[in-house]
Amino acid sequence: MLLSVNPEHPEPRKIKQAVSVLLRGGVIAYPTGTVIGFGCDLFNKKAIEKVYEIKRAPKTKPFSFLCADLSQISRYAIVPDSAYRLMRRLVPGPYTFILEATKEVPRLCMDRRKTVGLRVPEHPVAQALLEELGGPIISTSAKRDEDEWIINDPSEIDKKFRQLDLVLDAGMGGISPSTVLSIQADGTIEVVREGAGSVADIF
Repeated sequence: MLLSVNPEHPEPRKIKQAVSVLLRGGVIAYPTGTVIGFGCDLFNKKAIEKVYEIKRAPKTKPFSFLCADLSQISRYAIVPDSAYRLMRRLVPGPYTFILEATKEVPRLCMDRRKTVGLRVPEHPVAQALLEELGGPIISTSAKRDEDEWIINDPSEIDKKFRQLDLVLDAGMGGISPSTVLSIQADGTIEVVREGAGSVADIF
């Protein structure tokens, strides 16, 4: 189902409708500020497995997730003091941080090194969803794993991925995903993927 939502001032009624889908274990497509993402409740294992099915992605490839703010990130990841100042400067924004996971993170969302990818989105719709849900949302690009191109048109996503429970249409999404930064315990930063976020001022 396609649901139009105001991209700058999302209607509370529509946000509540989307969150009710998430709470029932549904999977939605929604704007993240970069590409349109597939999302579900971080703590619903069946919903996460459904996202894997929709994307045709291997379970060995963990999904990142969105947090409302830095304090929520610190609940799910260990943030080195040396990296905290950098993260304060970059969030909210188009940056995903790979950090050591805490015990709060479901195993499906960790890699073998027990690290996890987290991001604080700048998009008003994503922020409204996180606030209403009160917890993190899975975030993975709206495409099948074998596809080369990310789909940035909500109408096209709605037609192609009929397994989705809801598609939030806040206009066209971006085609460049977030920049991914891996932050080690000693504060060392590695650019894993250069995307929408500039790396010019990081080092």
